[in-house]
Amino acid sequence: MKALLSNRQCVLALIVAFIGCLFLVISCNSAYALSKGASVDWPNWHGPHHNGISSETGWQTRWPEDGPKILWKKSIGTGFSSIAVSRGRIYTMGNTGKKGDKKEKEHKDIIYCLDAHTGREIWRKSYPCPVFPKQHEGGPGATPTVDGNIVYTLSKKGDLYCLNAETGQVVWYKNLVDESGVKLPNWYFAGSPLVIGELLILNAGTAGMALDKHSGRVIWQNGKGTTGYATPVPYNMDGQDCVALLNISSIVGLKSDNGQKLWQVGWTTKYDENSTDPIVQDDYIFISTGNNTGCALFRIENGKPRKLWKNRAMSNQFNNSVLWKGFIYGFDRSKLKCLEFQTGIVKWTKDGLGMGSLMCASGKLIVLSEKGKLIIAPADPEKFEVISQAQILRGKCWTVPVLSGGRIYARNARGDLVCVDVSGK
Repeated sequence: MKALLSNRQCVLALIVAFIGCLFLVISCNSAYALSKGASVDWPNWHGPHHNGISSETGWQTRWPEDGPKILWKKSIGTGFSSIAVSRGRIYTMGNTGKKGDKKEKEHKDIIYCLDAHTGREIWRKSYPCPVFPKQHEGGPGATPTVDGNIVYTLSKKGDLYCLNAETGQVVWYKNLVDESGVKLPNWYFAGSPLVIGELLILNAGTAGMALDKHSGRVIWQNGKGTTGYATPVPYNMDGQDCVALLNISSIVGLKSDNGQKLWQVGWTTKYDENSTDPIVQDDYIFISTGNNTGCALFRIENGKPRKLWKNRAMSNQFNNSVLWKGFIYGFDRSKLKCLEFQTGIVKWTKDGLGMGSLMCASGKLIVLSEKGKLIIAPADPEKFEVISQAQILRGKCWTVPVLSGGRIYARNARGDLVCVDVSGK
């Protein structure tokens, strides 16, 4: 009996020792990972915080003279859909048609799921959809939205898909025009789906709509008229979940659970091109749209918006600005600018980049020029100073680049997608 107890005690001691070693290895690996910087998924348009700012650290901002390494390239078809990154996979969209091609019946949208490290295709989902070129190349404008094991996508003509993110299998599908009765906007649908809790919120109809994300059933709908092209922006005010939405003629604040209108500000852009998302910071709402419309800052006081300032210093044509430490950075059409958030005063202007796009990480701007030059510069209100730059694409680049996992993903209108290594390894 004593020998049996002794053997059991030895086994127990070995198990405890093994668990201790395992915990030590995990702890060391975690500490090493933290020391090398944190990698952050980018599961939807404008990132996990819906503001174009990543909390990723440890990525390389200074490159060799010949630029960072291109890890892989892939042709994904015509379009302006950006990239969502989740669990080692990326999701994006393109169309098989081209501007001037009249074979609309043969055109298809393609939803791609690719390995983030290698570009290997994991799955694709295609369906008939015209390329819809209208003063641009056409193709999908919305970005896929990943929510756990589900991905949601929206086509220009209102095809809304809910897919299994691992397999691409259709969970549910509906066409917003045919089944919900909303009007097709003049420039077609472009706002990306937004998940809040159990709801899928869309900039469709007069002032948005929400579906049950599991079934596609309509929960609330604010009219069936045409809308703008921005993505709804979540925010919290007075303890309630809300969304700010730019429709065809105004900015509205809505309760996310029932669509109730909380406030509204009239805002129109020439040719009905209300295309960019509001920036919400505490009780401040910033908006900027193109065609020389300009920008403005409002403050919500006692439930009503009060205009603090308005000018034409920043007209975001179709790509959003970002707000970093009290300053707005963005493209005033073909000029990159920095504005003071509270006053609208221009701090600096940079020419020569065309109608580009940008995001922010680690206090650095990640800029993609209209002609495919990738630039890293500090988000500095005093000056624009290039740290690194490299030509990574050719052709028209209107789609915002994405940093995730030490890699920058970027595309052009014709569908050339590149993955750039900025891991520093």
